Amino acid sequence: MSTSATLFPAVVRPTADALHWLSADHGAGPVLDLLEALGWAIVDTLEANVHATSPDGCVYVGWLPEDPSAWQRNIVWHVRVQPADGDAWVQEFGLHTPSEAVAGFLAALVTNSSC
Repeated sequence: MSTSATLFPAVVRPTADALHWLSADHGAGPVLDLLEALGWAIVDTLEANVHATSPDGCVYVGWLPEDPSAWQRNIVWHVRVQPADGDAWVQEFGLHTPSEAVAGFLAALVTNSSC
């Protein structure tokens, strides 16, 4: 079978200047902006840690840059999910995980949530 090359999509290769890789900026802005827009309860502590809970109480997100136990586990983000019909689970992200990646994870989580 012969197929015309014009039917195939063009291959697009970005230039090196167009590539922008996320890197950890050690800030919580993108995540906290998302959670605030979603109406989550957000509390910051004197130690500069931040705790957020979803409106339905099923999801907790902690940004823990000053929590000694988090540093011992080499994490700065702690996400705990308690589904209405299922077992609780936890996802943690390290200091070098870009906050935009954590925000993307949380956006996908709340978009697909059945809690």
